Amino acid sequence: MTIPGYSIREGSTLERSQLVKFTQRTYQELFPEQKDFAHLAKTVEQYFSKDTPLWWVDFLGEGVTRDGEDEGVKLGINNNSPSSVLSPIACLWMGNAIDQIKGDRHAHIFLLYVAPEHRRRGIARALMQYAENWAKQRGDRQIGLQVFQSNPAALNLYNQLGYQTQSLWMVKPISH
Repeated sequence: MTIPGYSIREGSTLERSQLVKFTQRTYQELFPEQKDFAHLAKTVEQYFSKDTPLWWVDFLGEGVTRDGEDEGVKLGINNNSPSSVLSPIACLWMGNAIDQIKGDRHAHIFLLYVAPEHRRRGIARALMQYAENWAKQRGDRQIGLQVFQSNPAALNLYNQLGYQTQSLWMVKPISH
């Protein structure tokens, strides 16, 4: 998939604070009435490791490639990209889960985020292809993810890509 002006690179465990920022950004967008998402740093601390890969998408400029050529950039892993040079506009963080029905390990998407000003350009779809390729290479038979019902754009994308609801997470507030 070619997306002019963007490049993807593999992240490292040294980018933990950047991942926390992206995770918090996601929740701030979905739940603006809640002011504090500091607790998400604990989630990243607990689950982010060398076994839970992270990919970043950098914006190079409209129609610009990393070498400055005026042509489209293939959204593909680029290990020549020092993370300090560009500021990422999207990320994909993968991990592991256990299928509660069959007991098999499978890939799980912890986070897929694209900055609002870069949405509807095929970036999330391209990152989902990375997720599938990673899962296939490991021999996984499925990918799981959690999506909020209040996020219709994400629900639409996942439905278009063939994801199906397997269970519903239900909550009830308890007053004290």
